[in-house]
Formats: sequence, structure tokens, C-alpha cells
Amino acid sequence: MKQRPTTLDNRVKQALDQALQRFASNQHGKNASYIPYLASVPSHMFGISIMFCDGTHAEVGDTEYAFAIESISKVFTLAHVLDEVGPEALRSKIGCDPTGEPFNSVIALELHKGRPLNPFVNAGAMATVSLLEANTAQARWDQIQATYNLFAGRELTVNDEVYQSEAKTNQHNRGIAWLLQSYGYMYADPMEVCAVYTRQCSVAITCHDLVTMGATLANGGVNPITGKRAVRANNVAPILSEMTLNGLYDTTGDWYYKVGLPGKSGVGGGILAVVPGVCAIAAFAPPLDVAGNSVRGQLAAEYLSRTLNLSLLHEFA
Repeated sequence: MKQRPTTLDNRVKQALDQALQRFASNQHGKNASYIPYLASVPSHMFGISIMFCDGTHAEVGDTEYAFAIESISKVFTLAHVLDEVGPEALRSKIGCDPTGEPFNSVIALELHKGRPLNPFVNAGAMATVSLLEANTAQARWDQIQATYNLFAGRELTVNDEVYQSEAKTNQHNRGIAWLLQSYGYMYADPMEVCAVYTRQCSVAITCHDLVTMGATLANGGVNPITGKRAVRANNVAPILSEMTLNGLYDTTGDWYYKVGLPGKSGVGGGILAVVPGVCAIAAFAPPLDVAGNSVRGQLAAEYLSRTLNLSLLHEFA
């Protein structure tokens, strides 16, 4: 059995180059079109990054292009809320189970009497935002942005074009927010929460930012570049559990079968995989499969997991 790498070496660099070469020409999938801005992102773009817990890292392709974080943001808002309220309180209010329905499903809410089953579907993500202890929308947003900055190791900003594009087309999410309110699972003003949630999805990140954020989770909550703690160590396991169960919408099981790692995707084309105690992998490629996951990003993560023996199930391989 191949030994798992624990720092950057030539084998890792070679695997990154090979992944880019193998999958750059893949034409499957298409950009998200229900958010107009995302449809306009050049579909040929493709970047892959890896970062180890010692801070060593390597990147290939379009890793400096700033794309919308979208649903990957749910991971890091969850981190802050876990630090505030704790895992047990969060589970009692939101839950941690797959819904069996699309990420923006209203049916899933109705079937469970308004209770969102996990923080990675849109209903659960908005309920998570509503749990932040804040008296105003600005205070709520300031907490989220500060947490994202700790994970990324730099100051991140909102892409206003993305935000305006999403805010004009988020009627479905507004409906979900009011439905949560009617069932008693919304803990702040629904429209304020929906606006803040839309803003968090519009944060601009690069592949390098994303892999740093993932490596912070791999490193027990401490950013491997800055050395600053972004989330309590005891809350990393609940976050990775959610990523394992619900990170790639309704194809999470297929992802774990192939990649064997906690992951999270976003319709902006980003995808993140975390190897606890070792490293993180991030990829960016806008064309998505029918579930909303980057096609080339998934292929790259699977290739690197297999080639570098990173799967958490490697002992049985």
C-alpha cells in the first residue's frame, strides 16, 4: 500500500499536474443558470490546490480566479454557530441527517413539520444564520465575515455583482425563510436572515483561499499559515461529520464512495475535500452535474484521493 503523504513532495506535485492534464478537456456539465452571474463565468476555467497541515501547498491551473463561494459558505458559518451554541443545541434545532430531496426543497420541510434536517440544505443554512447572536443584520454579517477571514487568513470581500444577481432571484429562499418562521424554526427576522445568507454565498474566494480554509479544518481548527484558531478543536468533528453526510447535496453518498473524504461543493464551481490531520484539496471548475456539483472538481478530487492514498477508507483498499 502506498504511503499517504503528510507534506508537499514531488509525488504530490506530479499528481496535481496529472489531474489537471487528465480532466481539463472534460466538457460535461454546465454552469448554474438560475443565478445569472454564474452563467457568465468562463466554463473552461479549472484550478486545483492542495495544502498540508504544515502549511506546504501547491497549485495548478486557474487557482487565483475569484469565484463565488456559494454553498461552501455553509461550512464556515456552521463553524461559528457551533462555537456559539454548541453541537447539541444545533442538532436539537436543525438536525444532521440527509433529506433525500434537493438542497432547496420545500417538500423536505413540509414532510418534517418545518424542521430542517441539516445545516447544508438551504433551509438549514438559513436557520443556522438565524442562530447567530446579533441584534442587527450588520452585526450578524460582521460575525460571519470575521470567521471567514480567520479561515482564509486574509480579508475576504463580497462580489457585489454576484450578490445583486442572487438578491434579485432569491424568491424561493425567501419563501423557505417564511416557512421556517411559520413552523418555529427561524430564530431572527426571516428577511434579514435571507439577505445575510445571500450575502455569505456571494463572498469571493480563490482556490488558494478555499484550500487554506479546508486545511484549517484538517489542522484541528488552526489556520496552518497564520497560526490563528478559527474554530474550537472540539467542533471540527461535527463539521466534518456534516460534510461527510450532506456535503454534496443528494449525491453525497456517491462522492464518499469514490473519494472517501468529507467534502463540500458550491454552485459557483468550487469543491473542497478534507483529510483530517493531513491536508485539504480544493478545486474550481464552473460546469456542474445535475445535483449542483463541479464535474471536473469531483474528478480531480477522486484522482488525487486514489493516487495519493488519501481516502479515510484506505485501510480497506
